[in-house]
Amino acid sequence: MRCTYTYPTGHQIMIAIWTNESIKDVEPPDLSEDPEYSQRLQYLGDQQQNCTVRLSHVTLKDSHMYYFRFITDKDKWIGQPGVTLNVTDLQVESPERVTEGDSVNLRCKSSCALTDRATFIWYRNSQPLTERRDRNNELLLQSVRREDSGRYSCAVDGHTHISPEVQLNVM
Repeated sequence: MRCTYTYPTGHQIMIAIWTNESIKDVEPPDLSEDPEYSQRLQYLGDQQQNCTVRLSHVTLKDSHMYYFRFITDKDKWIGQPGVTLNVTDLQVESPERVTEGDSVNLRCKSSCALTDRATFIWYRNSQPLTERRDRNNELLLQSVRREDSGRYSCAVDGHTHISPEVQLNVM
């Protein structure tokens, strides 16, 4: 998240913080002091005109509107309208019970709007199933055997994020 602010001559920046709450008449919380953020938030700014922060290991819970706030020796200011962070996620949907001989359909779902040209990559036990690269977000396993048991995950080709693994047990 970035912002740039040029402040009037004579003002000295004292505090530069990011917050996920825009509260009027109350001091908004400093995310660097929040246990949910403190280990994941890194201030990269120069305390002059650059107020860049890096938030690592984001999850769906981090989807918020964030506001830059600073206090100078003469004024307090909060950036409006703020910066919206939308976190998307991939998930594998699978049936709960699978019996040998069943056909199993695993689906790679995303909370992100993907293009029609998106290509999916499937993994079993963290190893790519190279023959399973397809424009379809589904992996069809026909006539499954016990050897098909394992941890399945998916990814969108060209992106580094891989979904959490889902255990498939064939009985």
